[in-house]
Amino acid sequence: MNISTVLKTFGIDNYEMSPLGNGLINKTWLVREISSGNDFVFQRINEKIFKRPEDITSNIRLIDDYLKKEHPHYHFTSPVVALNGEDMIKTEDNDHFRLFGYVGGSVTHIELTKPVQAYEAAKQFGKFTNLLSGLDLSQLKTTIPDFHNLGLRFQQFMDSLKCADQLRLKNAREVVNFLMDNQSIADEYRTIITSSDFKLRVTHHDTKISNVLFDLEDKGLCVIDLDTVMPGYFISDLGDMMRTYLSPVSEEEGDLSKIEVRTEFFQAIVHGYLSEMGDELSQAERSSITYSGKFMIYMQALRFITDYLNNDFYYGARYEGHNLVRGKNQVKLLQLFLNKESLFDRVVFSEFNRLKINIL
Repeated sequence: MNISTVLKTFGIDNYEMSPLGNGLINKTWLVREISSGNDFVFQRINEKIFKRPEDITSNIRLIDDYLKKEHPHYHFTSPVVALNGEDMIKTEDNDHFRLFGYVGGSVTHIELTKPVQAYEAAKQFGKFTNLLSGLDLSQLKTTIPDFHNLGLRFQQFMDSLKCADQLRLKNAREVVNFLMDNQSIADEYRTIITSSDFKLRVTHHDTKISNVLFDLEDKGLCVIDLDTVMPGYFISDLGDMMRTYLSPVSEEEGDLSKIEVRTEFFQAIVHGYLSEMGDELSQAERSSITYSGKFMIYMQALRFITDYLNNDFYYGARYEGHNLVRGKNQVKLLQLFLNKESLFDRVVFSEFNRLKINIL
């Protein structure tokens, strides 16, 4: 079944289409219906990553129905229902497509240039989780099992050391030693997931800046790309923002001297997230805010180095040593983060004081 046939199932016959965004998993296009001038976001789901696309549809419909009932003023990007009543079209070739209305007057950012953008994004992710605090988690599907399971990622790392090519192991030795020396980050995660003080919540799990819609004045509108929404811990969302917002360069940067950990961006993230979630977090969770950054950066460093030692099986590599470069990048980021850990704890404490919330 070709794309024209799929779009006809949504009632769109005459259209213009162009690629949209820079997502690495799903293919996304902007579709303009010529007769009406309406714009839509059209996506093909990557079934290699999302083994059960119907679970994504179930989650989005569940969230959409809940928000319409409990928080009708929230700007949620609802799926367009096809002529057959379905939210997602499955073709004869087992491809899965869906359609969303395009939010006019909205923009996305690929990178952060101002702390206020980090604040607005963190506020939107915090608001999303907070508004859904009453949702029955038993109805929410897990779309990628063990996605942020640091215990599993550490075990996979240890397994990769046993069978790695010796030259690759030699090349990665310094990074491997650093990751082993900081195993306590994985140990703390195991404590968290067995503690009743840490609550499973509706968690986005992919809080990069391009997953927030902004208006033309850089005010946050809502979060998008909900395929990874599933039950999780707050450290996943907050930690991923720290991992991806604090440095002016991405995980692809090979020049480690360009990596920074910007204190003003950390403060903006904490300010924005706690403005929505401060009262929701338990005392133990409040004490783990800085840890969330360590958790996510450490886990991503593990994943890149594990893949390098496994001959780039998962992520692939655009050049020789690509995942080693990524791993070194994340290790450098973590080192800089650890150097500021005491400062960051003070920032968190000050933010709770501002909100008049007890952190102790």
